[in-house]
Amino acid sequence: MTILQSIFLGIIQGLTEFLPVSSSGHLAIFQNIFHIDTGSSILFDILLHVGTLIVVLIVYWKDIWKLILEFFGMVADIFRNIRIWFENRKAITLTPYKNIVGTNYRKFVVLLIVSTIPTGIIGVLGKKLIADASATLIIPGICLIITGILLLISDRAENCTKIPKDVTYKEGVIIGIAQGFATLPGLSRSGTTITACLLCGLNRSFAVKYSFILSIPAILGAAVFEIGDAAGETITAGMVGTYLAGMIAAAIVGYICIRTMLVIVRKRKFKYFAFYCFAAGIVSIIGQFFMK
Repeated sequence: MTILQSIFLGIIQGLTEFLPVSSSGHLAIFQNIFHIDTGSSILFDILLHVGTLIVVLIVYWKDIWKLILEFFGMVADIFRNIRIWFENRKAITLTPYKNIVGTNYRKFVVLLIVSTIPTGIIGVLGKKLIADASATLIIPGICLIITGILLLISDRAENCTKIPKDVTYKEGVIIGIAQGFATLPGLSRSGTTITACLLCGLNRSFAVKYSFILSIPAILGAAVFEIGDAAGETITAGMVGTYLAGMIAAAIVGYICIRTMLVIVRKRKFKYFAFYCFAAGIVSIIGQFFMK
């Protein structure tokens, strides 16, 4: 793989990770069509996702920092409640327990954990299926068509007002399952999770935030899970430079795209991406029969 091919794939990753058209599907399609050989490099795939992960951290750093603080605050309150429990066993006047999930951010922390669990289970169990699906154009094509249908559904979803305190844990599980299935190439992660959020009644701005922040543990988990395999790769200095070029391209393009998503969702413009997904899916399926 040349440095230009790496940058090209990085641009595709940055464009399609945040726009609702499936990054994995487009990477699989373009690698098949243009015969770009990445050497099945797990490290390159990890670095592309790290590039888009950096973008999410930059755009939502205030929310992420608040979530981290509230997480440790919750842990501290759990230990305080344990101490209070022991003290109350001997006390005449009982001390009230701390409210562990008493704010929107704390509820958001728990929802993210609840959503990440089914995503992780599906990702681990479906690892081989995902790898096999990426080697053909038919599966990404079918999944792109499904993505288009989901995007049309999201545009028709009602304007709801749910913020973290209003979202149930059952809805968090549903959103996590949606993200898990979106690991299939061609099924847009952002499009699928945002649609799931909207159908669960989340406020449109919060749906976008939920979707992108939820990608953080998913990307980190996948990277940790695959880092052992990546460590076994033979990497030269030239390959490192090539891979980093793709990662930087993914980050720069991704930053531009993530800033447009809130406007797209708020103004119900997913239908244009839906039509694109239909066209790309049909072309992908037809293209499979003309490939050597």
